Amino acid sequence: MILGIPYTELALLAAALLAAGAVTGVLAGVFGVGGGAVIVPVLYELFAMLGVPEEVRMPLCVGTSLAVIIPTSIRSFNAHRAKGMVDMSIVKLWAVPVVIGVLGGGVIARYAPADVFKTVFVVVAGLSAFRLLLGKDSWKLADDIPGNLVMRLFGLVIGVLSALMGIGGGQLSSLFMTFYGRPIHQAVATSSGLGVLISIPGAIGYMYAGWPKAAEFPDVAVLQLPLALGYVSLIGFILFVPTSIWTAPIGARLAHSLPKRKLEILFGLFLATVCLRFVLSFF
Repeated sequence: MILGIPYTELALLAAALLAAGAVTGVLAGVFGVGGGAVIVPVLYELFAMLGVPEEVRMPLCVGTSLAVIIPTSIRSFNAHRAKGMVDMSIVKLWAVPVVIGVLGGGVIARYAPADVFKTVFVVVAGLSAFRLLLGKDSWKLADDIPGNLVMRLFGLVIGVLSALMGIGGGQLSSLFMTFYGRPIHQAVATSSGLGVLISIPGAIGYMYAGWPKAAEFPDVAVLQLPLALGYVSLIGFILFVPTSIWTAPIGARLAHSLPKRKLEILFGLFLATVCLRFVLSFF
């Protein structure tokens, strides 16, 4: 037994995290989402098994997700950029407002109740799934990206919501870009570039936000050092990263081999499943 956790439970947790890391890497490459939409619900179930209270379970999942996204998103972004699909002008335009939004989301995370994180997850995942599954190419706001002011404002929104969801911004930025006439493949590839901008300040923010919680919940071993640092589970980070890094390029290659509509349907079904899971958790 380590810090009150039986060896059998730790072994189960380790095996689940390694398997989920492999799936996360593939999805990060395919969808440009950084894997957060997979990491968060998986960790939510695992931490429930370990008796993590509802009050801190969701922010612990989100903070850990942002930490895991750091290396995964770097690999995914490099793989997409190597194929020449990333629009770097959009990434540069979004860089500063996205980081500001992430820092704001980290402050909110320190005081927000658990249902806030779930609600953001459901709303964003639901809208994205609806657009991808039922939308048509004619559903556009314009044929090209809007001016710099609108882009920076939306970058701020991406940063805040991504910090509260534990994602790399892929769902939000992909949705935005397709509404403004960009092909899904380019939208996914460009979205992968936001992962690093969101994940690094986001993870640091959740370490800060969750630091006092370890003292408030001394009986919750997975919140204590050396298993966690604030709202970032170090064991989750260590076990997710190796397999997710290994499988991210596989997902990127798969994304560029899929027809446009098939990629949209797969992404939509994936987001709808995540959305349904969190809706059910409210009851």
